[in-house]
Amino acid sequence: MPVIEIADLGDPRLADFAHRTDVALKNGSRTEHGLYIAESALVLERALRSGHVPRSVLALGGTVDEAVALVGPDVPVFSGPGELLAELTGYILHRGLIASMHRPPLPAVEELIADAKRIVVLENVSDPTNVGAIFRSVAAIGADAVLVTPRCSDPFYRRAIRVSMGTVLQVPWTRVGDWTQTRELLVASGFHVAALALTPDAVSLKDFARAAPERVALVLGAEGDGLTPEAIAAADIVVQIPMAHGIDSLNVAATAAVAMFALV
Repeated sequence: MPVIEIADLGDPRLADFAHRTDVALKNGSRTEHGLYIAESALVLERALRSGHVPRSVLALGGTVDEAVALVGPDVPVFSGPGELLAELTGYILHRGLIASMHRPPLPAVEELIADAKRIVVLENVSDPTNVGAIFRSVAAIGADAVLVTPRCSDPFYRRAIRVSMGTVLQVPWTRVGDWTQTRELLVASGFHVAALALTPDAVSLKDFARAAPERVALVLGAEGDGLTPEAIAAADIVVQIPMAHGIDSLNVAATAAVAMFALV
């Protein structure tokens, strides 16, 4: 398929890129599981390596050849001047290209954690920047999977993907239900549930890591509110990171990185 030079911003084939929100891409794309946007050649490459399927690509002139080389001849690659593409998308393509990608189906929780030793559970982390940063730490420092609650920001939102450097497309993840069901699944798979929270009975992360169980599920909550009482009640232990200079806690993304590193 030849590269398609954009002549009309109203071309229906460009609809995936025309000021579409993450929610609109996920829910209104007439695809089986929705779409997401992969931004930059690096992220697109990681998505393809993970088996994700592209629908189309929007590329500046200097990245057209790279886009074609990545997706092959059967995926349409649209191109045009930067000003025109910015008018279409609503933002400047600083990274040269964006791709409309089919969302893969989410795996079952039991399948995802069957062989895992360390997993991270994100409860109601609503900021996609934090979600992306946590996934990047999961990929870099070492955890086998991530579980996210229903009110947690979608890891496939554009900002989360960008902040994670595309690692949300590599790290296995899925959504879970309520805490009763989630705890049952974790305990049945042999996980010790460790909640990161500031409670009177919380133990030091250093002490917990010194004799950590073989399989640990680290549970982290939203900025400000922290974990819900239901999450803390579902935990086998509550853990905190010792602080200095009167500081009570770290940003949730930093907390995740520290906790995972302590358990490596």
